[in-house]
Amino acid sequence: MNSKVILLNIFRWVILLFVQIFLLRNLIFYNLSTPFIYVLFLLVLPFRIPNILLFIIAFGTGLTIDTFYDTIGVHTTACVALAFVRILFISVSLNRDSIDEPEPSLGNMGIKWFSIYALLCIFVHHIFVFFLEAFKLNEFYYTLTRSLLSVVFTLFVVLLVEFIFHNRKSS
Repeated sequence: MNSKVILLNIFRWVILLFVQIFLLRNLIFYNLSTPFIYVLFLLVLPFRIPNILLFIIAFGTGLTIDTFYDTIGVHTTACVALAFVRILFISVSLNRDSIDEPEPSLGNMGIKWFSIYALLCIFVHHIFVFFLEAFKLNEFYYTLTRSLLSVVFTLFVVLLVEFIFHNRKSS
């Protein structure tokens, strides 16, 4: 990766974490739906990033969120799980060596591929966050409902941000 890509990703990390921590932290709809926009950073990291570096970045991102949210390892675990699912999905759906695009964004990969990719990663992330946060099974359906509604809300916000800030691939 060149220095331009590294600086872009550092800027993206700072902005998304700032928005998550200072704007979206208290945005909860009826105690059922919470958006986690910071996962977009992990979703659009370059394809060719080494897996160990992806896990380290996911760990650091989750640890940063855990620090501000006062959750002990919940977001860290969820981000590492997201990184694992990202690696699996990309390896199953694409040939990593023949990818011409630098990153898995909506403009580069198209709405269908990116939506499935984001939905799967966000779903795994949110299941980990909400079930580790609750840490009991007697409220299973309530926690599952919170997870699914938050997945829908987060996916909507992620796709909205992608539509606004990323250009379509030129034909």
